[in-house]
Amino acid sequence: MGAPEVTCKKVNCKNLLNELCDFLDGELDAATVEDVKQHIGRCEDCRLLVDTTRKTIEIFCKSEPVPLPQELRDRLHQALEQRLRGARS
Repeated sequence: MGAPEVTCKKVNCKNLLNELCDFLDGELDAATVEDVKQHIGRCEDCRLLVDTTRKTIEIFCKSEPVPLPQELRDRLHQALEQRLRGARS
């Protein structure tokens, strides 16, 4: 068996967007990670996008759920029931 295929492609702004989730989740191969790092080192817009997305995820993961007021819960439940009834028709 040969070595696993490594896809090394130069990263631009468009394909950075396509790879962003995998990059932040640590799911890219080493060559692509290096390409992404080089790109965000050169491109301020993409660097800001990566940093902002990373910080947003961190804040969300550290946050506590906010309980919904009962009235809002009831309204949402009713709306879901109506949609489900409509989908079954």
